[in-house]
Amino acid sequence: MREDIKVNERAQALASQLVEVLESIYDPEIELDIYNLGLVYEIDLDDKGFCKVVMTFTDSGCSCADTLPGDLIDALKTIDGINNAGVEIVWSPAWKMTRISRLGRIALGISPK
Repeated sequence: MREDIKVNERAQALASQLVEVLESIYDPEIELDIYNLGLVYEIDLDDKGFCKVVMTFTDSGCSCADTLPGDLIDALKTIDGINNAGVEIVWSPAWKMTRISRLGRIALGISPK
């Protein structure tokens, strides 16, 4: 799990599965997954199996803002231990290109850090 994503203990126990799901959800405009793009800020899994993801988009006019959260919720619910999920969209802190992972930079043809 990326160090810049705040993850509680229950979610950390499912880290590899969560990363796999996050890497399967793509921003269609940039053609990079939300994990490597750095759109996810926080993941919290409670004792009832509800997983809350706090995330942002690259800009407020992102065309996928209506569909991507639902796709993410559906994907999260495929993980054993997650019974339901929700996505909270935040605009602060604002997303910056520096959040793109090294792998993401390579995939996009941007000079790696």
